[in-house]
Amino acid sequence: MEKELEQCEPDMCEMLKEFGAMTEKLRAVETRLKKSETQILELKNKEITKVMFSAAIGGVNRDIGPFNTDTILIYRSVITNIDTAYNPATGIFTAPVTGVYYFTFSYHAGKNYPVSLALYKNDQVLVASHDHKTQYDGADNGGNAVFVQLQKGDQVFVHLRANAHVWGNNDVTTFSGFLVVE
Repeated sequence: MEKELEQCEPDMCEMLKEFGAMTEKLRAVETRLKKSETQILELKNKEITKVMFSAAIGGVNRDIGPFNTDTILIYRSVITNIDTAYNPATGIFTAPVTGVYYFTFSYHAGKNYPVSLALYKNDQVLVASHDHKTQYDGADNGGNAVFVQLQKGDQVFVHLRANAHVWGNNDVTTFSGFLVVE
């Protein structure tokens, strides 16, 4: 190409230089485009795991407890259970994948007994919520929430502590959670 440039007319030489530069730029753009297309395909092919559930105690308005020992609350009225990681027969959520999860629980209770709930990861208390027995108010509401790193197979559940109670139906005393990020 150098010999061609030496033998060309000045305007033609300038055009050939510009053409060579444009050809190099086009090759660079094509390389970046192929890389971007590959990344887009990888993202499209990556399977997104969706895990979420929400459940209430269920049934007709009723007291749950008090019991003589700590008891896992069973939330039988399932509102949502994507990926079926929550088991409404046991009240236990089992992590299907490793990741960061968000859990929340809420309760409604009466004045006759104390309330004491704890959210567990396996055998470890993550957060809790309590209310004392009182004569002065007719009902109490409370709850708690947490972000937590889980490994596949870890279990999360709500314990009703011994000698405590909650009130349940399809609308109150709930347990929910979802996968935030893998």
